[in-house]
Amino acid sequence: MQVIIFGATGMIGQGVLRECLIDAAIDRVVAVGRSPTGVRNAKLTEVTHNNFTDYSAIESQLTGFDACFFCLGVSSIGMSEERYRHLTYDITLAAATTLARLNPQMTFVYVTGAGTDSTERGSRMWARIKGKTENDLLKLPFRGAYMFRPGAIQPLHGARSKTAWVRAVYNVSWPLWSALRRISPRLVTSTEQMGRAMIHVAREGYPRQVLEMEDINSL
Repeated sequence: MQVIIFGATGMIGQGVLRECLIDAAIDRVVAVGRSPTGVRNAKLTEVTHNNFTDYSAIESQLTGFDACFFCLGVSSIGMSEERYRHLTYDITLAAATTLARLNPQMTFVYVTGAGTDSTERGSRMWARIKGKTENDLLKLPFRGAYMFRPGAIQPLHGARSKTAWVRAVYNVSWPLWSALRRISPRLVTSTEQMGRAMIHVAREGYPRQVLEMEDINSL
């Protein structure tokens, strides 16, 4: 399987990248991003790209893939609706529309979030925008498209958030995470489990296109 990853330098993306590189059935991984991952592996190729609304300059490097794991995402805290929509909806659909045209047999896996509003009419701004993003991704002509809605995520194997206050929270609460994952599989997952589940869905499919936390942890 040949895989392309967006957001491989983020916490979730780091975990997904690791699982792809150690999976024997994946023989090629391309990471698209603004900055290098710092990972060295014979299976990994990195494509540096700064304009996430226009991929015309790198289209030749975006073909021939079986799956895309789209892990780009930002927090809505302190952000206007217009800005959050651009960084969440516009950027995701720009990449997905390009990939659907170049790789119609691809499976597209999008990391969204627990509480996403599929009706697009709720009171929470971020949930409405995530819901519209999911809904419009599901309309694209991919072989398959799956929306992953994780809640709390434990970073494993060196994965870490880029955001200082998030790292601080994880550091303080670290002793609780393993126990929380055991007793609350509907609430907590890990970067390792996210990566494994995304690979499984890309390879085998899944009965539902929207996967909640319990679905993710069952794979």
